[in-house]
Amino acid sequence: DGVKGTDAVRVGPLRLVGSGAAKASHVKQAAFLMFGIAACAGLALALMTTLWLVLVGAAAILAAWTYTGGPRPYGYAGWGEVFVFVFFGVVATTGTQFVVAEELTLAGLVASVAVGCIACSLLVINNLRDIPGDTVADKKTLAVVMGDQGTRDLYKWLMFFALAMSVALTFFSFFYLLALLSLPLVSKSVRAVNSGASGTAL
Repeated sequence: DGVKGTDAVRVGPLRLVGSGAAKASHVKQAAFLMFGIAACAGLALALMTTLWLVLVGAAAILAAWTYTGGPRPYGYAGWGEVFVFVFFGVVATTGTQFVVAEELTLAGLVASVAVGCIACSLLVINNLRDIPGDTVADKKTLAVVMGDQGTRDLYKWLMFFALAMSVALTFFSFFYLLALLSLPLVSKSVRAVNSGASGTAL
């Protein structure tokens, strides 16, 4: 985003490259260093469980890089939320379950939907805030495509489904009801989005 100029004018937190606080080449080197550390940790886990995790890890790294990197970044074509749901939700949750318990269960899959919805909601609210700047920069996020009200509605549905999945998980254990402790915070954020919060308020 910094190289493409998308971060030149931001409402949200400072971005290293876009603000000029760091060189693009240095941020790129740091990113690849983190990819390398993650790959080593992932390989260790794969050796202890199954080498199929190497393919999952490679797919995750590729998805991370091509979100805004490369000639045709999918984050600029409205696919960001889909990949965030898959990799931050389903893959991260079920992958963690498999590494810890060496099994995949229906409960883990349902939980991964809840986590995916929450991860998506963070991207949705950031992209909602950035609609004006992204529109000017020709970054066609899902928020830009759906428009302001559509994006606000999507955020509310994501929060609803995250809580609904938590309730559904009580079929496996009543401990999942603890997730409902987040209801006051969820309600606060939904009210803010519903009332038209914009800019830094998001």
